[in-house]
Amino acid sequence: MSESSTEQDRVEGERAREAAERQRQSVEEARDRDEEHRGTAESTRIAAEQFRRMAEDARDASERYRLESELIRQEREALRAAAEEARCAAEEARHATVAAVAATADALSANLAQMQFLEDARNTLLRLNADRAEPQ
Repeated sequence: MSESSTEQDRVEGERAREAAERQRQSVEEARDRDEEHRGTAESTRIAAEQFRRMAEDARDASERYRLESELIRQEREALRAAAEEARCAAEEARHATVAAVAATADALSANLAQMQFLEDARNTLLRLNADRAEPQ
């Protein structure tokens, strides 16, 4: 019985050793899977951080675009107002030019009338002088 018991103990020990080896392999495989999961989780965390940074950059760019668009809108409005002021000034200048031309025409007409009067007076004097110089 001792040999059989020793053989049985040896067989049971071998089985226990094989079971322990299977358990060790199972634990090692689980450790490997855990390490893979940890690596995947770290990669995912890094990608999420990059995505967060890109989203923040996109928000910043969007805000800059909104501010620049508002500045452009304000500049356009200022240009429109300036153009309207320039149009009004040009209209006033046109009216002033028309008034100046009319005043110049009036002045020239008055000068012409004076010159015609003076010419008529000169001709009258010449005629009177000629009539006096002729013997009757």
